[in-house]
This record gives sequence, structure tokens and C-alpha cells, in this order.
Amino acid sequence: MTKVLLTGGSGFIAAHILEQLLAKGHTVVTTVRSEDKAQNIREAYPDKASSGELKVVIVPDIAKLDAFDEVVKEPGLEVVLHTASPFHFKFKDPKTELIDPAVNGTTGILKAIARSAPTVRRVVITSSFAAILDENKITDPNHTFSEASWNPVTIDDIHRNPATAYRASKTLAEKAAWDFVRDPANNVKFDLATINPPMVFGPVVHHLASLSSINTSNERIVDLLQGKWKEGVPSTGAATIWIDVRDVARAHIRAGLEVPEAGGKRLFTTAGTFSNSEIAEKVRKNFPEYGDKLPEGEALKSGELPPDDQRFKVDNKATNELLKIDFISVEQMVVDTVKSLKEHGA
Repeated sequence: MTKVLLTGGSGFIAAHILEQLLAKGHTVVTTVRSEDKAQNIREAYPDKASSGELKVVIVPDIAKLDAFDEVVKEPGLEVVLHTASPFHFKFKDPKTELIDPAVNGTTGILKAIARSAPTVRRVVITSSFAAILDENKITDPNHTFSEASWNPVTIDDIHRNPATAYRASKTLAEKAAWDFVRDPANNVKFDLATINPPMVFGPVVHHLASLSSINTSNERIVDLLQGKWKEGVPSTGAATIWIDVRDVARAHIRAGLEVPEAGGKRLFTTAGTFSNSEIAEKVRKNFPEYGDKLPEGEALKSGELPPDDQRFKVDNKATNELLKIDFISVEQMVVDTVKSLKEHGA
């Protein structure tokens, strides 16, 4: 079994990574930003916490360059899964609230590992399709996005709109990571892989605090269940690809612990296309008790997939051949997500 450092352990994706790592018998050191979040995790896995298979460490501010200096000194670490990074559009200053935490958190942990964690052999960083897409080609049917694609966004673009600022944070953080490990001056002894998922849906783990703190991507399903789409489904947008959070977690574990060939690779993980209207229809089919809150007929049309001549193509064969994940379907995702949201009062 492997000793793993998992950063951001209370996050939407990381909570599933933690659950899967512990189920496989690995030892996990995970970081969170507050004692409240640490206690939630310990209470969710009391046996693992008491046996020492799970250790929770407080890292209050990942934007500090020395944030992870101490935790990486944990003896015997072999793999680091770095998921801690902001994903929200509720900011006033994108530079200090998005870009700095993302870039500093990423470069800071890599520096700390290179300096103080000689047993670490692989680092996996949670990046995003946001670091792959090009906003100017997102509606181009002749353009194909692949593992080799990079978002051309720069720091000068971050005040354009919140979505661009978020995409810049993921792009600049991932570029900084690859630059760091490829610079001979840093004397890096580990290899790097990045996971680049698009929209991530799926069930929330049981120790999520409340619906008010739901992850950004699942907010739309909460809105649907609360009747906010009844008169008209919101546009799905141009980025119409998705993946289930449990498959993103599997990708991190496959890349970090189980597939040696994943080192040095960007991994573009997606289960295919989705639309807001498809999600609404799957909820109606499987949860008739929500019927009076759900859109139907004409109200569904506004959330359908864009026409074929306005949709980009995807080529992620290289990722699929490496990771060999049998992706969860939209319908299974919807069923499991709604069940988990109902547990939290949706």
C-alpha cells in the first residue's frame, strides 16, 4: 500500500479521492483549511483516523508559498495528489483571489516536495479543461481539442469576465507546474501528471456541510430541483462536455498510483457531451416526485445541445488508452447526484 498526500481534502473532487484511497487500503495525509473541516473528515472515517491510516493537517492559506513546507516532510510519502485550488466565481479581485492562490499553491508545493520529500515519486495536479480550451474556438466545429491543446489566455485577460479569470488561473497554474519540473535547476526527482476534466457533476460525499456550500457545477442541479428551471432551462453553454466526479477521482488514483506510464502526461478526462435539458429529462424520468418543479415541452428547448455546426470536437484517445476508465453515464450520474442532494435537503 502507498502513502499519499492529498491536498484540499474537503473539496468536491478530493473528498471522493479520499474515499477511494481509503477503500483501497492506502494511507492518506490530507490537508484542509480549517479545524471544522478537519473534524468533519475525522468523524466520517473514525476507524481510519484512530488507526493512523488517515491524518488530517490544517493548511489555512494555500496561496502562501510556504503553505505546504511542513506537511511534505511527513515520512514515507510516495505520491502527492494536489487538488487544492479555488473554483468559484464569487470574487472581487481575480489576481489575488484566483490567480495567486492557484499559481502559488501549485509552485509552492512542488518546491516543497523537491526540497524536503525525497521519497515522492509522482505528483498529480488537478488541472481542468479550462487549461485546454480556446475561447475563440469553442464554437468551431472544425476545431479538435486534445491533450496537446493549451488555452492561449494570459494574465492580461483576467479582467475580461469571471469565467476567463477562472480559466486563466487553471492555465497559468498548470503551465507553472510543467515549467518547474522541466527546469534542471530545480533538481526534481519526481514526475508529474495533470488531470484536465471539463464540467464535473456527481454525488456529494455525505459529510458535505450544507446545500449552501455545494460545489459550483452541482448548483445547477440544485436549482433544477428547487423549481428554478420550470419556466425555461438555462443555456448549457458552449463547453458541453462533462465527467462524473467519481471518475475524476479514479483518474487521479490511476495516474498517481496505478499507471506508471502516466508520468509526464496531461490527461484529458471526459465522458462525452451533456446538456441541461438532458439532465432535466433524466430527473423527471427517475424522480417523478419532483414533477411539478421540472420544465417540460417548450421550456426544455433553451437548454438543449448547440447544433453540430457550433460544437467543437474532442480527441482524448491517448488518455483513455492509458487510464482505461469505464465512464459513468449521464443517467447514472443524475440518479446518484439527486439521491445525495436529497440527503442534504434538496
